[in-house]
Amino acid sequence: MAKVTGIGGIFFKSRNKGSELASWYQKNLGLDLESWGGAILRWPDDKAEDNGLTVWSAADNDTKWFSPSESAFMINYRVDNLDELLDQLKQNGVEIVSGPESHENGKFAHIMDPDKNKVELWEPMIPDEKNKK
Repeated sequence: MAKVTGIGGIFFKSRNKGSELASWYQKNLGLDLESWGGAILRWPDDKAEDNGLTVWSAADNDTKWFSPSESAFMINYRVDNLDELLDQLKQNGVEIVSGPESHENGKFAHIMDPDKNKVELWEPMIPDEKNKK
């Protein structure tokens, strides 16, 4: 049987100009924008010890997981140094909703982009009970 093997793309509509939102992601989250305005994320660029993975999950309609965003989606971006990135984001005036929090599979934080979408940031590590705080 044919099956899904990974995330092939993330596409969403900006509430304003897509190019301005893409520039915000470039400035604040370090996405390398291509000449056509989007980014290509390649697994070999990710040096985490888990060798790369993407989680997919569908939430119930009444979930508060995405709050305070009113969007029907939330994107999780893998990052290489969450503490350093959060310092950069604070300096840029980005709203940090929560975190950093340590869990058995890494550190997490949540921010809001200019379109009021909640974004999850994840510094992965091999799942281990001792990693919890």
